Amino acid sequence: MNEKILKLKEIIDNSNYIVFFGGAGVSTESNIPDFRSETGLYNAVRKYNYSPEEMLSREFFNNNTDTFYKYYKENIMYLDAKPNDAHIALAKLENIGKLKAVITQNIDGLHQKAGSKKVYELHGSILKNYCMNCKEEYSAEYIKTQDGIPHCSICNSTIKPDIVLYGEGLDNDVINKSVEHIIKSDTLIVGGTSLVVYPAAGLINYFKGKNLVLINKTSTPYDRMANLVINESIGSVLRQII
Repeated sequence: MNEKILKLKEIIDNSNYIVFFGGAGVSTESNIPDFRSETGLYNAVRKYNYSPEEMLSREFFNNNTDTFYKYYKENIMYLDAKPNDAHIALAKLENIGKLKAVITQNIDGLHQKAGSKKVYELHGSILKNYCMNCKEEYSAEYIKTQDGIPHCSICNSTIKPDIVLYGEGLDNDVINKSVEHIIKSDTLIVGGTSLVVYPAAGLINYFKGKNLVLINKTSTPYDRMANLVINESIGSVLRQII
């Protein structure tokens, strides 16, 4: 282990209330594309002749539902993805009582698949879907296997993924619980995020604890505030720790 990895291990050993806040970089190691890289989801939207902000907006979903679902099923729903070293390590940290909450910007449900229990999904989840009329719930598998627009088997209304689109607000309950955990934490580990997407990135400002740790392949605007910055793969770092 190098010096920074050893320092992180020491921080974790001496912490009692760790919170993890993660972004797309956690999921890319499970071969799920991020949004803004050259091969990311924003680039994939170009063939539809719409901007990413348009196509992933609530207005587009309402007015161009069929096109939305074509893109969504092809580029957002990675149902065969498996948890990677980062997901598995975090679940183990929770199991031994060190990690109290995972706050994620990802919508893939991989933290839960790895065994994490306290997961707060800021942008919703592809695994949750509901009828816009009667609120009947549907699995991601149901959505993926339907031709065209998925409709409710009860009332035939359109089904919407329970994810936050442009033009929609974040869930207040999820935000409040996330803030509560961050305020209580003595160590906040932030991984796989450049911390530029707001309002989610602003959650870091609620941290008043002892150790702020940033693990990301590139620098972030919050690096100067951190006790420890590690510019490496989040999965590799956490695997060495656990």
